Amino acid sequence: MDTRVSGSGAPGAPMVVAEEVRDALVSGAAVVALESTIISHGLPSDSSARTARRIEAAVRAGGAVPATVAVLDGAVRIGLDDDALARVAEGPDVVKSSVRDLGPVLATGRTGATTVAATSYLAHRAGIALFATGGLGGVHRGARDTWDESADLAALAAVPVTVVCAGVKSILDTAATLERLESLSVPVVGYGTDVMPGFYVRDTGLPVPWRVDTPEEVAAVVAAREGLGLRQGLVVAQPVAGDAEMDPTLHERTLASGLEEAARRRVTGKDVTPFLLGWFHEHSGGASLATNVALVLANAELAGRVAAELARGRPGWPRSSAPDRERLTARGRS
Repeated sequence: MDTRVSGSGAPGAPMVVAEEVRDALVSGAAVVALESTIISHGLPSDSSARTARRIEAAVRAGGAVPATVAVLDGAVRIGLDDDALARVAEGPDVVKSSVRDLGPVLATGRTGATTVAATSYLAHRAGIALFATGGLGGVHRGARDTWDESADLAALAAVPVTVVCAGVKSILDTAATLERLESLSVPVVGYGTDVMPGFYVRDTGLPVPWRVDTPEEVAAVVAAREGLGLRQGLVVAQPVAGDAEMDPTLHERTLASGLEEAARRRVTGKDVTPFLLGWFHEHSGGASLATNVALVLANAELAGRVAAELARGRPGWPRSSAPDRERLTARGRS
């Protein structure tokens, strides 16, 4: 059973929270949000639904309840059943939905797969403060003078959600993205690393300003920021395991050919990232897909462990989410 929550937007655009997620939020148990663009645009459609359930299982292994986020039938969905998951994974014309797209997608009743930016925003609205993903969006290569950058950066600057990731997607300009995050006062911590991971590869050669080595240390940073009322997100960058890393030479060769093909086809804007990810999947002999799945599973488990640590009673947790939890309790079940 789901819980339909009013107050999440226009009267015709409610937030529907899965019962398990709602119960966890009300009781103060650990919850981790998951994006849905990885289901619709980041993985091959014939395996994406199965992989999505594996990602949810990894969150559970870490000690938290998974809440995959999407837009369906004019409502925000926080937690997806099998039917909803299949529709996002396999349905026609699923819209890659960032924050700017939420209004039109909801109003027209389209199916929307939420990006890092949209998932962070909607998770915060539901009272969820931990979010796991694969790689962050950022500044596009060659875009330092064109302002071509992902809405993920603006969301991180405005939404106090902790995002566990494998760094910035390696198809982007990592150095420029780190500069933008610094300007936006978004902290970046490396998990078990002193250098910024690069999604498919472990080491971009760029230092991270802070390092943490345990879920407890991440939780302490989150709790300290909560206590200060800081409104930016927190990026926790965990490198993919060494035995799952994509061969760097293959990575560079595939990236170069993908960028050349994208330019030839005049692929621009928000279409660049899914195009290049698809190019990697098609031209790396399965290497990029294996790496992508491995890093997302690892990030999901780590996010679950951090959420579980916070739920054990860290000071100040979860101060910013309390009003939404009270609203969930007051509405009861539909």
